[in-house]
Amino acid sequence: MDAEIDQLEHEVEKIYQQLDLSDDPELEKLVDENLKCRYRVQQLKMSIAKERAKPLDRMISVQAALSAHLQAAIRAAYPEAAAAVKVQLTSSAKEEFGDYQCSNAMSLAKAVKLQPRQVAAAIVDKLEAGDLIEKTEIAGPGFINISLRRQPVIEELNRLLVHGVRPPPVDRKRRVIVDYSSPNIAKQMHVGHLRSTIIGDSVARLCRFLGHEVLALNHVGDWGTQFGMLIAHLKDRFPDYATKCPPIGDLQAFYKESKVRFDSDEQFKQRAYAAVVSLQRRDPDSTAAWKLICDASRKDFQRVYGRLGVENLVERGESFYQDLMTEVVDELKSGGHLVPDEGRLIMWPPGCDIPLTVVKSDGGFTYDTSDLAAIRQRLFAESADWLIYVVDIGQGVHFKGIFSAAEKAGWLNPAVARVDHVGFGVVLGEDRKKFKTRSGDTVRLTDLLNEGIERAGAKLAEKGRDKELTPQELKAAQEAVAYGCIKYADLSHNRNNDYVFSFDKMLDDRGNTAVYLLYAYTRISSIARTANLSPDQLLKLAKSPGITELQHPKEWKLAKQLLRFADVVDKLTQDLLLHSLCDFLYETACVFTEFYDACYCIEKNRDS
Repeated sequence: MDAEIDQLEHEVEKIYQQLDLSDDPELEKLVDENLKCRYRVQQLKMSIAKERAKPLDRMISVQAALSAHLQAAIRAAYPEAAAAVKVQLTSSAKEEFGDYQCSNAMSLAKAVKLQPRQVAAAIVDKLEAGDLIEKTEIAGPGFINISLRRQPVIEELNRLLVHGVRPPPVDRKRRVIVDYSSPNIAKQMHVGHLRSTIIGDSVARLCRFLGHEVLALNHVGDWGTQFGMLIAHLKDRFPDYATKCPPIGDLQAFYKESKVRFDSDEQFKQRAYAAVVSLQRRDPDSTAAWKLICDASRKDFQRVYGRLGVENLVERGESFYQDLMTEVVDELKSGGHLVPDEGRLIMWPPGCDIPLTVVKSDGGFTYDTSDLAAIRQRLFAESADWLIYVVDIGQGVHFKGIFSAAEKAGWLNPAVARVDHVGFGVVLGEDRKKFKTRSGDTVRLTDLLNEGIERAGAKLAEKGRDKELTPQELKAAQEAVAYGCIKYADLSHNRNNDYVFSFDKMLDDRGNTAVYLLYAYTRISSIARTANLSPDQLLKLAKSPGITELQHPKEWKLAKQLLRFADVVDKLTQDLLLHSLCDFLYETACVFTEFYDACYCIEKNRDS
């Protein structure tokens, strides 16, 4: 609905700009009425935004509500220039600048040919205070500083206490598919899969929290010519594989053995090629061997996912799309989208400098074909209207081509479905080179997690926890610290950048680390234990009398910080940059520490 309103407003503005109003009083009158109508539309949109924030199953986004007020004020003050204006509102960095700060006056000043402070004054003059705004102040070159009223903050805090943490409003419930992790069959997961797995799982959790229907897909590499040599090697090593489950053991070693034979033994190579053909023809023996290899890999993957707490990840590998690729090629041919090129069939996506190779010169298919089949299946068969691909940033050009081609083919309508490539940088060692073992091999993910357990154990022993906890408790604590630190270190960095993997930094109890947050959580839990109040008692107190006032400056600061959660989640929905949430958590822990140091959480004498 919002998108349609915005589109109509854009069309109205475009027509308005084209009109010649020089000597036509009737037209001038109509334009004046049009401006009044547009102002009323903005008031209506603002009311809708406010109503959306009210339901108890959703947290109010203070920033979204203030933005709606400011948007209406800008349109009322400067209707001729406001169509393309997006509200620029941030939480204030310093208390003397109020609670939020709007910087639109500076950019608008050029368009309306006025001084920024004049523009700011005109916006403030049209700004309705509503329930949220206590006061406004124009500062510096034209910043609008906004201070919040305390009562609505207190009311929202009480709702938070009673109903718990809730997501902010969303425009509509979506069917979301998140594609992440994607290891290759017969190869162990390595550090290169770490970021996709951690970021992808977090994005899927975010979408579920927002109330969307989420399908998390693991696009594993389970098809291709390499399976010919694996199947041939399996049949040689374990001739009775069909009746007795073969003890393959280390799949990585098994893969290397088959590769050595493939490169050195011509007869084996020919049998490997024959095995690929028989697999593609769905030969029962070759298919059974392929399934055994896939199952062995799947168990390895699942052990890693279990340790990282990854759940609800549905495996749907390249093999799933094999039969669909022929349909894709036929459809693209009939639509006139494919052109011959040196024996290949290629497609030029609009806005891209590199074509997609849809059919190779030997008639085979490519990753481009597979990804085109996948996006088509997800949009139509799965009825998804939000596709998220969590794949390294180096694949950006590839996915730009896939999305553009899907739009050209008529499968993807950007007005209906959203697509995102959530790219990420590489993991570096402390020498700032690509993360490798001392021998130069890729670091296996299992080895990395094992080292994390050892490091966490040493950290806990350093704090004397090994003497306070039972063996079972110590094991649980080691896993929580190790896996939590590895995941948080990844998520707390801007995913678009490379990041240095360092256990020493991860396990530091200072700064924006999981360990610091765990200590803050422990302190909060200690207060709850000392208060000796059951959850039911706390809920009763939250309902009546609840929070009635926020007197101390540190109380007020903590209250505002907690309500920023909805603002942060709102931003995450737009850019999927998860480090913003980590920054919020760290800031919350710091603000809570200030509050804890300045205010009594529990009265000293409970009898008085």
